[in-house]
Amino acid sequence: MNNQIEFTNEDFEEDRYSRLRLIPWWDQEKLSNAVIMVVGAGAIGNELIKNLTLLGIGKILIYDMDLIENTNLTRSVLYRAKDVGRYKAEVAAERAREINPDVHAKAFAQNIIDDVGLGVFRRMDVVLGGLDNREARLAINQSCYKVNRPWIDGAIEALNGFARVFVPKQGACYECTMTETDWMLVNKRKSCALLTHEQMNEGKIPTTPTSSSVIAGIQVQEMLKLLHADRGLPTLAGKGYVFNGLTHDSYVVEYQKKPDCMSHDIYEEIIEKQWAAKTTSIKTALEEIKRELGQRAVIDLDRDIAIKAACPCGAEKELFTPVHRLKGDMLICPACGRQMTFESTHTFHGSEPYIDKTFDEIGVPLLHIISGRAGMNIRHYEFTADADAVFQGI
Repeated sequence: MNNQIEFTNEDFEEDRYSRLRLIPWWDQEKLSNAVIMVVGAGAIGNELIKNLTLLGIGKILIYDMDLIENTNLTRSVLYRAKDVGRYKAEVAAERAREINPDVHAKAFAQNIIDDVGLGVFRRMDVVLGGLDNREARLAINQSCYKVNRPWIDGAIEALNGFARVFVPKQGACYECTMTETDWMLVNKRKSCALLTHEQMNEGKIPTTPTSSSVIAGIQVQEMLKLLHADRGLPTLAGKGYVFNGLTHDSYVVEYQKKPDCMSHDIYEEIIEKQWAAKTTSIKTALEEIKRELGQRAVIDLDRDIAIKAACPCGAEKELFTPVHRLKGDMLICPACGRQMTFESTHTFHGSEPYIDKTFDEIGVPLLHIISGRAGMNIRHYEFTADADAVFQGI
């Protein structure tokens, strides 16, 4: 009697992820179910998206407002000469889907500071940043902290770079690491909000595809460990990996958590409402909040909204846009051509003459979270009806 077992080639057939599964702690199902946001589709962003795609990450949301230029072609593996003039995010999402059909990638040509609701961040497993300015990093940091989501920051210059991991309640956040110089540059950028986009651009930073590969590789590697949190793998939470490609030095620095840091605000409980930013008015939301919290309740936003502009000549005009979006030509008096001053607010009591406007009409993004406040009693409400619109096609 022959008890020998015969194997066929089919028993050893490998799928796309077979070699990854050989890693003892690897769980490919976690990756196929993961939802990752990539902010910035430049040199670092290209490497991030490439790595996420090869790994089979289930859903990738790509945010970048910029168009592809010729200079991007030497540092961005996903772009071709024929793509010049197209949105980076759109092309990157297309290439991701081409590389791996298992991946669902969606492009958003939006400003991460104003256009992305907190509910979007809330649905992410990890946020990856490949940005070139501190103001955007600070906005991501605050958004991620509010909804208790980790984010991983990457930056490069010439042959150098660093990757930093920020996890709420686990060490320092990005704001904790900011120096006086960082704040000076952020405030300078904010003070330039009324200039044109071209005037606001700062000097170009020299970068190479090699340094972006190194830093993005570390970022995605840390993301993998966060996704496999149940494996007890060590991470860089509250720390930074610093790389010097010129001397081949690298080291890890641990940042000090500041107890009085203004970014350490977590929304412990978020109430999902079937509100949609484009159809729900301030009045409707406030009436419902008053029924829950009492008639003294008000609505608080996490951003200042410019309501109207006034000129010494007596002319006025409505604005209804986040202060961050204001541009110089928006504050030129149509009657006399002088500079106008503007009125802003982030709180609504119910007596405002514009109370019937929808949240979209005043610049609140889809799937955002607003706060209802009555004295010290604060609750947070999500525009959950927007989720299908944001995630459509992904």
